[in-house]
Amino acid sequence: MAGAAAGRFESKGSAVKSSIGVAVIGAGMAGRAHAQGYRSASTVFAAGLPEVRLVAIADANETLGADAARRYGYERAETDWEAIAAAPDIDAVSVVVANTLHREIVEGLLAAGKHVLCEKPLAPTVEDARAMVQAAEKADRVAAVGFSFRRSPAVGAIRERVASGELGRPLHFNGHYWCDYGCSADAPMSWRYKGGPGSGALADIGSHLIDMAEFLCGPVESVHGAVLSTVIPDRPVPLGTAIGHAGGVELSDRREAVENEDMATFTATFQSGAVGTFSVSRVAHGLPNALGFELFCADGSAAFDVSRPAEFTVSDRVSGDHRRVLTGPEHPYIAGGLAMDFPGVAHGINDFFTYQARAFLEEIAGVDGLPRCADFAAGLRNLELLDAVVRSAGSDGSLPG
Repeated sequence: MAGAAAGRFESKGSAVKSSIGVAVIGAGMAGRAHAQGYRSASTVFAAGLPEVRLVAIADANETLGADAARRYGYERAETDWEAIAAAPDIDAVSVVVANTLHREIVEGLLAAGKHVLCEKPLAPTVEDARAMVQAAEKADRVAAVGFSFRRSPAVGAIRERVASGELGRPLHFNGHYWCDYGCSADAPMSWRYKGGPGSGALADIGSHLIDMAEFLCGPVESVHGAVLSTVIPDRPVPLGTAIGHAGGVELSDRREAVENEDMATFTATFQSGAVGTFSVSRVAHGLPNALGFELFCADGSAAFDVSRPAEFTVSDRVSGDHRRVLTGPEHPYIAGGLAMDFPGVAHGINDFFTYQARAFLEEIAGVDGLPRCADFAAGLRNLELLDAVVRSAGSDGSLPG
């Protein structure tokens, strides 16, 4: 830890500072999770993190941005990202806006000397992601991607069991991410339904699932048999601003075509020889946020369901049984990671954003604590896999007759 005793740190590629000023661009659902994450980051884990100053929330919707700044204790609200880039009191920024806007904003922030945490997927295209990786290398700032499920203590514990060889080599990853936010044909049109094949459910939630599979099983070698399906062809145009996945906005009589997929399925082969089966949907009725997987290995297995985030199941040849494990102080991200730091005291998905913010800030400050966030190279890798799924879906596998 550089200079922690004096309350100062050597920020990557910059002068010594005694505090880190943070901002969030995007005041919607995920943006607020980032805002709260920064607010809580210095309240958990060990001492030594420099002072975190909650400086600004930016959103084109002035009312939404001002409300988020007030709720989470930020000093001010802005209506454009350029104000964040130009602000001398801001050092680190989360970018939590529509995917199509990521490249322009991230490159502008890096050029202005800011550290950047960009929500997944990193960019709308592989080409954009490659340009962003180059911009990050040139800027010499911390540039991270928000794969928040990497911060799950349960997922971290499973990963350790795989890496140690306790479960043997991975054989089969079977994962799903099912949501119902797109079930209603009258859910308002938004940027999530625009952009062409691969930019719908696959990019929105499938990016998390693909990243988690590689996080546990190593690199994917090839993708096969993809099917992308759109079941709701058009949606009503809102008269106001549709925020996150929520409705509640007045709708016009005009409808626009949905340009991307509601569902995606595919298989994959990992470099290790393991196979993967994947299912993604935003029209899974009654499942607002159902992510889970089963991992079968040569000497055991493990499973995780985000509806029970503080636990996982595991079996191995040593114990000979299939048991439920509650994540406690001996697991990653939990020792010191809760206000009530005690075995059996549960955590949830919102805590993942706190752990992510903490890891991002620690890397900026040079603190040796939590594992680092995924970098832009990992974000590019994720985009390349999404692109491979789309290309697989374009292959003609129809049967004769």
